[in-house]
Amino acid sequence: MTATPGAFTGNMKKALAGLRRINLEGLRWRVFDAEGQVLGRLASQISTVLQGKDKPTYTPYREDGDMCIVLNAKDICVTGRKLTDKFYRWHTGYVGHLKERSLKDQLAKDPTEVIQKAVLRMLPRNKLRDDRDRKLRIFASSEHPFGDRPLEPYVMPPRKVREMRPRARRAMIRAQRKAEQQQQGAAETKKSRKKGEAESEVRV
Repeated sequence: MTATPGAFTGNMKKALAGLRRINLEGLRWRVFDAEGQVLGRLASQISTVLQGKDKPTYTPYREDGDMCIVLNAKDICVTGRKLTDKFYRWHTGYVGHLKERSLKDQLAKDPTEVIQKAVLRMLPRNKLRDDRDRKLRIFASSEHPFGDRPLEPYVMPPRKVREMRPRARRAMIRAQRKAEQQQQGAAETKKSRKKGEAESEVRV
């Protein structure tokens, strides 16, 4: 779904700003759908495309990356307890004015900044970083002003789930056996109680 030129909001106008400073000749327009994707894995793929590492002509000192458009940033996912345990911190410049915001609050305030920070922190800090940042356009929903461009959907590689380590596997097996033994013990105690109650009723 793309927005019409007459319905551009402030974010849409901001997305179109700075395109004149980019040499768009020969660049591909890659579209990333962030819905249901893990934040770190998506950011690593975006940083690879921004640097041009997916091309056989990659050179570290040349800017050969493609344009990257990220949609549905509000539907990004994270693993573990990062929503509450990950914080973004900054200082206002005054004494004692250290501010912080959790990932959950940042997603509610501006989800595009979460992906932008994750991608920029994966890029090398050199003179090409600003040019690569201009090629990254992130939108909270599926609306974007680049409907007239030759867009190419980017297919994320399948996620490889690492096998459980031997020590963790043994710990899981021990926990399962312990739980089974507790269940068996609880069942035996329940049977013995019922048997004792039946014997007492017979004696009476």
